[in-house]
Amino acid sequence: MIKNINDFQNVFFIGVAGVGMSAIAQYLKGIGKEVSGSDRYFLPETFNKTKEQLEAEGINCFLQDGSGITEKTDLIVVSTAIEDTVFEVQKAKELAIPIIKRSELLSIIAKSKKTIAVAGTSGKSTTSAMLFQILLDAQFEPSIISGAGLTSIIKQGKIGNAAVGKGDWLIIEADESDGSVVQYEPEIGLLLNIDKDHQEIDELIELFTIFKNNTKGLFVVNQSNTLTKSLSVNSKNDFGFEDENAGYSAKNFNQNGFHLSFDVLGQHFEMNSIGRHSVENSTAAIAVAHQIGIDLKTCAESLAKYEGIYRRHQILGQKNGVWVIDDYAHNPAKCAASIKACQPLAEKVIAWFQPHGYGPTRFLKNDFIEEISEALRPQDEIWMSEIFYAGGTAVKDISANDLIEGIRAKGKKAHFVEDRNDLLKALKPELKEGTVLLLMGARDPSLEEFCKELFDNL
Repeated sequence: MIKNINDFQNVFFIGVAGVGMSAIAQYLKGIGKEVSGSDRYFLPETFNKTKEQLEAEGINCFLQDGSGITEKTDLIVVSTAIEDTVFEVQKAKELAIPIIKRSELLSIIAKSKKTIAVAGTSGKSTTSAMLFQILLDAQFEPSIISGAGLTSIIKQGKIGNAAVGKGDWLIIEADESDGSVVQYEPEIGLLLNIDKDHQEIDELIELFTIFKNNTKGLFVVNQSNTLTKSLSVNSKNDFGFEDENAGYSAKNFNQNGFHLSFDVLGQHFEMNSIGRHSVENSTAAIAVAHQIGIDLKTCAESLAKYEGIYRRHQILGQKNGVWVIDDYAHNPAKCAASIKACQPLAEKVIAWFQPHGYGPTRFLKNDFIEEISEALRPQDEIWMSEIFYAGGTAVKDISANDLIEGIRAKGKKAHFVEDRNDLLKALKPELKEGTVLLLMGARDPSLEEFCKELFDNL
């Protein structure tokens, strides 16, 4: 039974190219474990960037044919997407090798360090990255296991979602979507927000209450989010946006183009970012950093040079007077926040969204319609292409066009282009100078390339 970080040495990941899996694989390699893995996206004689980056870190990559699993392997890690019928899982069972889920391994790793667990339905990756940058600049030498690549690490040629430091602190994301948030017992628990996403609100409250009770030390919540506020332990530890109840409240918020400024406890902050949600995430990071001994001036200097994370309001550039922004937004609250964040940049925002999964889209249909409709100004537009299908046995009884019709019924400008490859041709007449084109979607590994190609052909 694997209960401790020292209970294994040779570990194999089935599905190692996934963002959550590759982060843990790199972290374990960084602390001296023997790490290897396979992935269905690794194909013979075919270049795979993630495979190349993992191999550059010393992680051996194999086809998903069982060849990488041997008698020397003493632990197998699977993501939630890997089913028991996968050949490699069957081989591991034949060899009697322990098999655990990614989240179980992350909780074991978290117990070996002083851990800050960042939870909430939105903003986990961004806040984790901000916190990592602050601790790094404060000479804390932190480690991070993230759900997205940090631009500062990507620039080094790495995937960017993990780093191993010599210090005591480890920053992780505590995910509610698979329920694994309840497995962590962090030194510090940070709860950013609670919005309907993968589960109903009452289920989320239950999960985050367990997370709160499992936190061994400081517990920090967002006083400006009604649901997280109800889980506060001490409002003086909390953060908020123009909120007098919060010990750390962002005040005097101003957005000028791609530049934000705000104040916390009399300290002035400036950042290259957009949107109120970015300020809330920053203030969350500030609240935690300050309470573990980092002064506000250091926080300000660090956030001023924060470079962002992969596909979170990533600016692809400007062409013919049109700014193009690529964003990972994929639930109703994130899509609405993303649209609103772009509005100060231009007279008109044209947003495109590719929903992911038939089940999630069906579950959130009414919320998508309500929140996107509310976010759109009269001049703004929302465009959608058909739902991304990741395989499996999903019932295809809903279309992105159902969301579009609902938004149009509320008097907003909404358009459906079934095949996203036809999008640019349909959009071009609308793309006038002074427009922001916001591209949103998640879970589809081809989205990054699609967004870049669209910008190149603008």
